[in-house]
Order: sequence, then C-alpha cells, then structure tokens
Amino acid sequence: MKTIKVSVVTPDGPVYESDVEMVSTKAGSGELGILPGHIPMVAPLQIGAVRLKNGGKTDFVAVSGGFLEVRPDKVTILAQSAEQADAIDIDRAVRAKERAEQRLNDQKRDNVDFKRAELSLQRAINRIKVSEKHF
Repeated sequence: MKTIKVSVVTPDGPVYESDVEMVSTKAGSGELGILPGHIPMVAPLQIGAVRLKNGGKTDFVAVSGGFLEVRPDKVTILAQSAEQADAIDIDRAVRAKERAEQRLNDQKRDNVDFKRAELSLQRAINRIKVSEKHF
C-alpha cells in the first residue's frame, strides 16, 4: 500500500516522523482522514489525538492544538505541544487534570482564569486518553 511522510513538530523540535498509510485527526471543521495523494490543504487542529496507521499498527500522538499542512506526498503537523503515547507521563497528566478540576471547582476565587483552566483540563484528559491507547 502507498504511504505518505508525516512529521509532527513542536517549538521544541520533532516529535514524530515516519511513513504511514493514513493520518486521522480532529480539525476545527471536524474529523479528517488523510491518505497518500490527498489534495493540498491547511487546517487548524483541536486538542486531540493524531492516529497514524501503518500496516496493522496504529501510533498515537497527543497534540494540543496547532495546524495541519497536507501536500500530496507529505503531512506536517505544527503543534503547540505534542507527545507520543508511550512518552506520556501518566502520573503528571493525572495531577494536571486534578489541578485543573480544582481550579474550575473553586468558584470563590476572583483571580481564576476559567478558560485557561478548561483548556488545561482538556489537554490533561487528552494526554490520559492517548496514553491509555498505547499498550
């Protein structure tokens, strides 16, 4: 089967680079499935998992927003942050989730930035879900 080159890059450097048969991710407009030869496009990404299928194997990368650039022979994901499933520190993600939930539940404080706390919670939940998909 044909493959397409995929690069997941953050400001800290590359996170994932490989040839895959299919890329699936969640963009602002909905779920995207990209195969080799896909039409060129650019799309904003939501906090979510990038699924990279090659043969019978699927790799998962947790991304926290960013952009997806598709060319017929290459997909580049420019993410604010990204981690491969096997590199996620699950204990750290659980602690981040608990902190975000605490901030959201603490309605007595005037200095709590609820939007920021909601995004922190979404990122933590995404990291936990992606790490659970890695066996």
